[in-house]
Amino acid sequence: MTPEADPTPDGPQYEGRPLDRPDDEVVDQGAGFDLRTLVSRRGILSIAGLGVGAAALAACTAVGNAAASPSATRTATPSPTPTPTPTPTSTTSVPLPAGEIPDETAGPYPGDGSNGPDVLEQSGIVRSDLRSSIGGGTTADGVPLQFTLRITDMANGDTPFAGVAVYAWHCDAQGRYSMYSSGVENESYLRGVQVTDADGQVTFTSVVPGCYSGRWPHIHFEVYPSVDAITDSANAIATSQLAFPESMLGGVYALPAYDGSAANLAGVTLASDNVFGDDGGALQVATVTGDASSGFSAMLVARVDTITAPTGGSMPGGGPGGR
Repeated sequence: MTPEADPTPDGPQYEGRPLDRPDDEVVDQGAGFDLRTLVSRRGILSIAGLGVGAAALAACTAVGNAAASPSATRTATPSPTPTPTPTPTSTTSVPLPAGEIPDETAGPYPGDGSNGPDVLEQSGIVRSDLRSSIGGGTTADGVPLQFTLRITDMANGDTPFAGVAVYAWHCDAQGRYSMYSSGVENESYLRGVQVTDADGQVTFTSVVPGCYSGRWPHIHFEVYPSVDAITDSANAIATSQLAFPESMLGGVYALPAYDGSAANLAGVTLASDNVFGDDGGALQVATVTGDASSGFSAMLVARVDTITAPTGGSMPGGGPGGR
């Protein structure tokens, strides 16, 4: 059911809050309004559910430890057979890196408005499951992946950077980027935003990206000071990329869904990659557990120093495959 605004003497409101865009539908109010609605509903549920708190807590814990499947998602192709989801990597087993997360290019396919399409203006971009396009459409196929980014605030003693917004995106199993690549220009899968929790963490449910020519398999991410700041890519306080260890990729790229990835991987190394080659991705290779049959969990700790000026960002254009 489409939510409806309530007319008031002060203008249209939804759940007691004025619409950010009075002339648009409730579902078109943008990411900031979506997040505030989500937080408001969680507050109401926490009060209303005191009588069943123990049961609710147990249910939430079970869901939080597994990758959730999108509800009522429309797909362009028949849904694949459900695959067991990986167990999240323990955050305590990942040590603090030696330095700040390197600033990297966002590449030619950021979808953040700096180089054409802007997914960050779309209602629904704040989400944890990236596998389907926003609002329905195609669901990306591939080996299940749950990846966690833990952001620390170097300027404040590497305390958890709570409340910052993290935008993550990557290519699909065939090496295509939604919103840009031929055949998926109208899709928005494998892109999403989350706000870090009290531990400075966000966790996304996705699929292992493919390997396209000239690049080591990776995930892009930008860190913003708040969810309201994501509407302008210039507000990003860090732009970087997560790399995958070679040990996990052989079994994945042997699968039919990843046709061509094995050959592309054979032509590149972490040392020769044009992004990770400076230091072999020393601060960017994720800690990974799992396997190609049951899926993977990945964890990367990214230390962000707000005192230093960010030097990463979009790179308009780009050669075959981009960056």
